[in-house]
Amino acid sequence: MRRIAGLLLVPALLLSTAACGTDEDKGSDSNPSTKSAASQGGLPAITAGAAFGEKPTLAKGVGAPPKELKIEVISEGKGEVLKKGDQAKVHYLGQVWDGTKPFDNSFDRKQPFDVTIGGQGVIEGWQKALDGQKAGSRLEVSIPPNLAYGDQEQPGIKANSTLVFVMDIVSSKTIPVSAKGTEVAQDDSALPKVGTNTDGKAPSVTIPKSEPPKKLVDQYVLEGSGPVLTDKDSVVVRYQAYMWKDGKQFDSTYRTQAPPPVWPLEQVTVKGLKDGLIGKKVGSRVLLVLPPDQGFGTKEQNGIPKNSTLVFVVDLLTKS
Repeated sequence: MRRIAGLLLVPALLLSTAACGTDEDKGSDSNPSTKSAASQGGLPAITAGAAFGEKPTLAKGVGAPPKELKIEVISEGKGEVLKKGDQAKVHYLGQVWDGTKPFDNSFDRKQPFDVTIGGQGVIEGWQKALDGQKAGSRLEVSIPPNLAYGDQEQPGIKANSTLVFVMDIVSSKTIPVSAKGTEVAQDDSALPKVGTNTDGKAPSVTIPKSEPPKKLVDQYVLEGSGPVLTDKDSVVVRYQAYMWKDGKQFDSTYRTQAPPPVWPLEQVTVKGLKDGLIGKKVGSRVLLVLPPDQGFGTKEQNGIPKNSTLVFVVDLLTKS
């Protein structure tokens, strides 16, 4: 269902071009990527920074770009093979096929990009390129418009552009299917009762008929043993969300086969959700009850009435 995903996080364009000014400002005369050259496989040549971990420069593509996704393994790593549900950290540089300057890169930011294989939040060409690759590998990939942004223009990217990426798969890890912490007593009859199963299925949630609490409730159902979350962390979650008044579920990650989402806590816009998770341990299942001033307040949101008390049950699976 995931109908309110856009209300929980600050919207962010995949592979944001906000940080690409460093490359644009250098000018084309001193950039070796202004020359057209092809690698042995036909993709634009890497003209500098060819080794894994080095910031590369790319030549302009030669001739017409491939109409299908094309992947060259520049160097193969020795890590685990990426599969659906895994989380990878990827350094990248992106350039349009017929361009001479990158439109974005993560190397300058010194922060790899988090990708959940088979999940949302990245263009389809990225998902297809990464699936089945080994951690530690460097790839060069050309992505046709239908697997990128199509006819939608993006900052630094014209409509119907073929994109070229150099991608370093820095690391990967398997995401747990469930929180697996120690059960914490649920002895307050005025609060929702939450199931403690750890099999990856949605836990039961029973909301009492009493009046909701007036202040934020944030307590463990299962207390994990992982690191404590700060507002600078990103966390992979599974969650369910309900309205207290009628017990109606309005959002759940369990209703889809997609991998669980990543929440950068700095970008969580719902105050009670953010405040309730900061300070909690990874590996935990957390019950949150958000009074209106900690939730969506006096505005109706996607069918959720104004002044609604909200109930979230969140599994904190792993730090991103």
